[in-house]
Amino acid sequence: MLRAEPDSGPQPVDSVCEPGREHSAARQIGGKPMQGIDPEPSMLAARIAGAIAGALVSLAYMMPKSAREATARAIAGVISGLVFGGPAGVVLAQWMGVSALLSPDETLLGGSAAASMTAWWVLGALARIADRTGRGPRA
Repeated sequence: MLRAEPDSGPQPVDSVCEPGREHSAARQIGGKPMQGIDPEPSMLAARIAGAIAGALVSLAYMMPKSAREATARAIAGVISGLVFGGPAGVVLAQWMGVSALLSPDETLLGGSAAASMTAWWVLGALARIADRTGRGPRA
């Protein structure tokens, strides 16, 4: 049968920090403080510029049929560029074999533009398919 032990007061907590060092709000991974989630201003500017550039370049190749379609595709393109710009840039740079030649800002800019263009084209293709199958807006 299990018996409860009397509480002997607060127990010492094992610390991941070195002895004699004050605890900080930052976590530590591998002995280095973990970076915060706040983006650097230059990285955020590269994401925004790439996302907008991708949407503008796509506009030249596949024009929207209405203002509503243009707005939806532009918003989706910019958001996709902001969210998926980093991973897309890294994958594209590695695939093309130029990752060692590009700065992080250039990688992020290219990835944001590519993600934005992809979203623009996919939404445009889906709108065209919906129009052809009769589920889109009636003319």
